[in-house]
Amino acid sequence: MKVISTPKAPAAVGPYSQAVLANGFLFVSGALGINPETGKFEDGFEAQAERVFSNLEAILAEAGMGFEHVVKAEVFLKDLAQFKIVNGIYAKYFQAPYPARYAFQVAELPLGGLVEISVTATK
Repeated sequence: MKVISTPKAPAAVGPYSQAVLANGFLFVSGALGINPETGKFEDGFEAQAERVFSNLEAILAEAGMGFEHVVKAEVFLKDLAQFKIVNGIYAKYFQAPYPARYAFQVAELPLGGLVEISVTATK
């Protein structure tokens, strides 16, 4: 097991790693819409969602991977009404063949975030 960490994405907000590489799979912890330079959430849902993908991209890159290596994504939304917005942003980062995915609304997200996404990748 190898821990993957980059200052180009926010540090973990608890006792976990940004990502772990094990047996050829990269397991990326849930990424929030926090700007790694300021340590604060971006303003509004769309800006947070865009930042989530930027943060995921930085972590994947640190492991020598990109979105084309993602095989599964988990999307957690504070408000499922934002699903269409996430899909539009998601489509900018993923191309066919698309990874497996699920998305659902949750009661709360860490630190009051509006969207969190976790991915699993492999080469």
